[in-house]
Amino acid sequence: MVELKIRQPVKQQDHPDPAEIPPLAFGAMADSKPYPAKVEHQKAIGFPGELVDDWKERAIDKLGELVSQSRGLRVYLDTCVKCGACTDKCHYFLGTGDPNNMPVARQDLLRKVYRRYFTFAGKYFPWLVGAEDLTEEVLDEWYTYFHQCSQCRRCSVYCPYGIDTAEVSMAAREIMDSVGKGQKYCNEIIGKVHKFGNNLGLQEKAHRATLEDLEEDIEDETGVAVRLPLDEKGADILLVTPSADFFAEPHIDGLIGYAKVFHQAGASWTISSYASEAANFGLFIGSQENMRKMALRIHKAAKQLKVKRIIFGECGHAWRAAYNFMNTLAGPFDFLDQRYPIPQHICEYTYDLIQKGALNLDKSQNDHIRLTFHDSCNISRASRMGDKPGGQFEIPRAILRASCNHFYDMPEDTIREATFCCGGGGGLLTDELMDLRKKGAQPRMRALQQVADEHGVTHMAAICAICKTQFAKVMPEYGFEMDNIVSVHQMVSNAIILDGQIMDGDETEETDSSGNGADAGEM
Repeated sequence: MVELKIRQPVKQQDHPDPAEIPPLAFGAMADSKPYPAKVEHQKAIGFPGELVDDWKERAIDKLGELVSQSRGLRVYLDTCVKCGACTDKCHYFLGTGDPNNMPVARQDLLRKVYRRYFTFAGKYFPWLVGAEDLTEEVLDEWYTYFHQCSQCRRCSVYCPYGIDTAEVSMAAREIMDSVGKGQKYCNEIIGKVHKFGNNLGLQEKAHRATLEDLEEDIEDETGVAVRLPLDEKGADILLVTPSADFFAEPHIDGLIGYAKVFHQAGASWTISSYASEAANFGLFIGSQENMRKMALRIHKAAKQLKVKRIIFGECGHAWRAAYNFMNTLAGPFDFLDQRYPIPQHICEYTYDLIQKGALNLDKSQNDHIRLTFHDSCNISRASRMGDKPGGQFEIPRAILRASCNHFYDMPEDTIREATFCCGGGGGLLTDELMDLRKKGAQPRMRALQQVADEHGVTHMAAICAICKTQFAKVMPEYGFEMDNIVSVHQMVSNAIILDGQIMDGDETEETDSSGNGADAGEM
């Protein structure tokens, strides 16, 4: 048997405050920046391959275009009164101490240029309003610090004017892309989705082989033939899920959980090899055109396969892009069954089945786990689930409580709408930013350590592919194991009892009753 390592509760222990304000460390992260996009990465998604000669004029024109098209962006750039409410709300500032990672300071990198070229005071009295010319040094500073924002929007919750730093960061990234100064990680992935339909560049043959292998694994585990269909026309449900679900732990276990839920519900469903990818990295770089192209792939796949519903898997920003923008970008979806949410989250689907008593969940199958839940930013602060406000907080927790006996929330000021980012979101989940990612994870890891010490929590669940990947990397830096992060539907998969499932001991009992499994002299 595998020896289970249970973290024992420790009472009355002092814990570092997750939101403790660090000493200021000016320029501490000035050298942290992602690799630049190659020429082919830029051109594949409609941007110049390298910094253009007239980059300054183009950048200013692009900024003017963005503020003219987005009333919100203009308000965000005009409104800040430097009240300081946001200064200690960014996980990257709390983890690094670099003042440029204060949300207000990061905004000001763009705001000072906006004021110089688009306000009366900035044009004629720039020194009075902190307006500055756009120079190559300023552009380099944008590239550094706007790639130290995960667009988590936590600062916006505390801003009395609701200034959305994520929108400012996305605008800055779009401006940089438009002049040929893009980031490799996001832009390469977007190009793969345009070409292959997923972030990894998986082609149909490899996709099908992966799903068939998972079918064999499930049947070996349960004795039940659970299907993971690909490109099946006439299925009721199209599942669109992050590509991590097809190749890495703990994501695969979540995909297995979806499949078991669909099987037990008797659902007709399929995955599309043309549009298997839920993630939409166009959101991270602020490019509506690239967001639209990826959303249109899903529309086309759904129509070609003649499905009635679209359900999204566990991915934070993918749910934000789908919930908020899919119909605007790629609609109408009037060919789908209008009786169901368009789109629907897999957690909404599973929760409905639990409420109806349609799933047999044995909580004791997860008794080796003492669990907490990480609220992913884009789900918590940029979308919702279900038909009631706050459903994005309550539905995942209800699923987890139905799947395990030992669930404990982290401190209230670190969860729900106040949740801390994992530290790897917003297009920053790349190895050259690992130092930033580790430091950005500090507030969440401190909150996890507190609930681990007080309640013996061993694992943390999440419903975001980026969060799960990030935590698997950084948890060992904070005294946890890589596999201490789990999928919500991994917990469901562990607990669900399928019709006809062979349980532990069933085979032994059947063998014993036939008289072939034990020596008659030992009976």
